[in-house]
Amino acid sequence: MSPLHLVRLPLSLPALARWAAARNYGWTTRRDQKGREQDADFDEGRALHHLLVESFGAGVLTPFRLMVAPRSTQAHVYAYSRSDQAALRDAAQSYALPEVAAVCDWTQLDAKPLPESWRTGRRIGFEIRIKPVSRIASSLPNASGAAFAKGAELDAFLIEALRRFPQSAGEHEQQMTRAGRSRQAVYVDWLAERLKGAVTLESDVRLAHFLRRRAARKNFAPEGPDATLQGNLVIVDPARFQELLAKGVGRHKAYGFGMLLLRPPRIL
Repeated sequence: MSPLHLVRLPLSLPALARWAAARNYGWTTRRDQKGREQDADFDEGRALHHLLVESFGAGVLTPFRLMVAPRSTQAHVYAYSRSDQAALRDAAQSYALPEVAAVCDWTQLDAKPLPESWRTGRRIGFEIRIKPVSRIASSLPNASGAAFAKGAELDAFLIEALRRFPQSAGEHEQQMTRAGRSRQAVYVDWLAERLKGAVTLESDVRLAHFLRRRAARKNFAPEGPDATLQGNLVIVDPARFQELLAKGVGRHKAYGFGMLLLRPPRIL
């Protein structure tokens, strides 16, 4: 099997938004209780999913992560791929439509091979953007008297809060904090469960960034958590760790979540 490569692709955010608008990719429209349209949201991950698939092929640049400096209109997409720089440039040159050149300059695409083997016990720093959600196996009531149906995709923090405090109407954050279950603790546990057997997380893992965003998906626009975790990990199974890098972690990997970015380990 060819080595895994870390790929960087520069792009223009305004051009991406225009490209997505012309294709109706990535834009959602909020509606009030009377069905009137309100502000539109732009889901860059959905737009990038389509652009990368159309330009390079399905699954070639997945998982990926969009990185944007504060107040900048320029950005970079980082991704893992089994294809090297030459193969990726050739794919874009062959398949990408002309208008894609205004969004991203594939002649500036860079790639480097990652190590082909990893050592058991090696400590590595990491950062990962996740959508910490799970599908519930059975209906879950809430304090309003309604219920989330079996199979619904919910924030992992909300799931635990509803199970612990089903009657705490609108006070889940406070109740969970008093119980010693912060949002950070829930999300770290969520991540650790999905990394189990490949790596272990050290005690320094922290919630570096959190917000709630509306995503653009086919025929619906779910709102949910968008979280970034940082810290150290220790490799337990090198082969499974390599597989995690290549496949990503959690749900919504095709839309910019679940990419483990590696860093020098932090000193505890």
